[in-house]
Amino acid sequence: MKLKFLIIIFLAFSLSVFAQKQTKKDNIFHIVNPDYKLSPHTGMTKQHWKDAATYLLKGAFSYINTMDDAMKFPKQSGKSYPHNEKQVPTEKLEGLCRTLFVAAPLLKDNPNLTINKIKVAEYYRYQISKLVDATSKSFIVPRAKNGGPSQNLVEFGALALSLLVSPDTLWEPLPQATKNALAKTMLSYGDGPTVDSNWKFFNIFVLSFFKEQGYAVNEKLLVNYLEKSLKDYRGDGWYNDSPAYDYYSMWAFQMYGSLWSQYFGNKYYPEIALKFKSNFNDLKTTYPKMFSKNGQMIMWGRSISYRIGAIVPLPLMGFENDANVNYGWMRRISSGVLKQFLQHPEFMEDNVPTLGFYGAFEPAVQNYSCRGSVYWMGKAFMGLLVSDDSPFWTSIENEGAWESELKDGKVFNNFMKDSELLITNYPNIGASEVRSWCHEKVKDDWQKFRSTENYNRLSYSSAFPWQADGENGEVAMNYVIKNKKEAWEAFRLYTFKKFEDEIYYRDVVLETDENIKFNLAEIPLKNGILRVDKNNSDKAIAMRLGHYALPKFDKEIKISTKKIKGNKVTIMDNGKYQLAMIPLLGWDKTEVVSAKGLHPESINSKVINVTSSFNPKKANSTIYATLMLWKKSGEKWNKKELCPVKSIKPIHNLKEVIVKFNNGESKTIKYNE
Repeated sequence: MKLKFLIIIFLAFSLSVFAQKQTKKDNIFHIVNPDYKLSPHTGMTKQHWKDAATYLLKGAFSYINTMDDAMKFPKQSGKSYPHNEKQVPTEKLEGLCRTLFVAAPLLKDNPNLTINKIKVAEYYRYQISKLVDATSKSFIVPRAKNGGPSQNLVEFGALALSLLVSPDTLWEPLPQATKNALAKTMLSYGDGPTVDSNWKFFNIFVLSFFKEQGYAVNEKLLVNYLEKSLKDYRGDGWYNDSPAYDYYSMWAFQMYGSLWSQYFGNKYYPEIALKFKSNFNDLKTTYPKMFSKNGQMIMWGRSISYRIGAIVPLPLMGFENDANVNYGWMRRISSGVLKQFLQHPEFMEDNVPTLGFYGAFEPAVQNYSCRGSVYWMGKAFMGLLVSDDSPFWTSIENEGAWESELKDGKVFNNFMKDSELLITNYPNIGASEVRSWCHEKVKDDWQKFRSTENYNRLSYSSAFPWQADGENGEVAMNYVIKNKKEAWEAFRLYTFKKFEDEIYYRDVVLETDENIKFNLAEIPLKNGILRVDKNNSDKAIAMRLGHYALPKFDKEIKISTKKIKGNKVTIMDNGKYQLAMIPLLGWDKTEVVSAKGLHPESINSKVINVTSSFNPKKANSTIYATLMLWKKSGEKWNKKELCPVKSIKPIHNLKEVIVKFNNGESKTIKYNE
């Protein structure tokens, strides 16, 4: 009897665990009836994009049981707001306006859309009307006469964009009194100051929408902000976001310019619209190469929680039938990114996307975000505005440049002169990498994100998401220096010098001590990176340099070491990738460092660090040369791969270094030119 009871308990427990696993599994987006004829790589068609948008919207509407329920979601612990009741109206405004990015394209196609027994269009119209109802808890006070730019401007700019693309469903049915009140409140923000960044477009969309609706607007200010936005352009598809380069410098500016032109500019300001179109055309040859062969995006820059928003310029190419665009590749990338996140089991929590990259990840969160902020990613679904017969939707999926141009056994660099940005493609593992701007002091970084790991890594990879720094010197893809306060401090004050002979040069100084400074030079290789850096510091310092980090998955990360031609090789393998680090010159020792809570893919991770206790009076060399290599798990390393460098010879009083490779090639690193 006792045995029978124990068996029943065991079975009940097993079923409970199984049910929990099934529930977690069912939390991801499932592709129903995939079409592998049209989309052999992802199975996704335009209908599946609509399904994906509906999946996100259903999660949001799980909190809506009546028309009066606000788009307010569970707060994620940490630095995200709200921190007090005064911030709640703006939190609700974000939830409303940002989920509308997902809903607006669906409503344009299906005005009668119903979710959780709520008619979606009616809900949004009702909630929009509450923004100008002084008796409502969602009421937004118009901007004060001397008020500055605020989060309300951002959200009203977002609302204006959705109204612009779907006026029949969202605007026309509103009572005239409500329309007039919205115009008064929204224009109080739009016809006012802004932040000299992509924020100018929030004013632009408010002013443009109400001009389209026949209201008197400040057209002089509208044109001024348009012209200033065009002046932010830096070529090759990239805008500068004052002062950063990140995804906003591409997808936000380019999406805004494209949609503004399509729905307003072509009619009212055709010359300005043509300039935006010309800038948009430039991205077609560079931006797609920032994504991996499998259609995965790089973790890089602020507001990374918006994830899939980064793809929106790709479907918007479908507004025109450009014979020079490989639309099948654009859709393969875009659908790949949708799957990268929407099918990750940690992406959704409480039916709402987390603030993070895959799951919740506090180091990647900014203090201006609330839980509803994540729906900024809904801009990806503005691609649904592209007609069904567009080649973006009808072309057969393919892997584009990865099939025809980016061949195995080589490395490919794409350098953008004006933005000083380098995109590198590694066909052997199908990964992409970016190097870009970072020069922000912690003491000046009042929002605490431009001086952080979001920007200060030496490079960012689609295969290896960045790991946050630890208090004990754990570092990935950067240097850390023991500063005057005996704390580990990461490099962040970089100055780009040049890209020459496939070598990317930067100088860097430590923020808290300008006498600690390096010349940096990195050479992308077919299986990794060769760093040949010069330490120009005039004092003794303890320093560490980290490779990319690996997260722990189901099995323990395997560590192995070997010696090849006198050099110690340290290799990590997590079952998906292998990373090898080989100090060639200058370093004292190599360590494998365990980390906890620092990686976006796993609680536990490891990183290989090389270390040195540098003393300028005793140093044998001020040149620090390091190989950072990688391979897919399961592939064997050969000696040629682990030892591609034949010799490294400093000359001309260390102003130059000659690097000879075993394949017969050589490069001369010139630091001071």
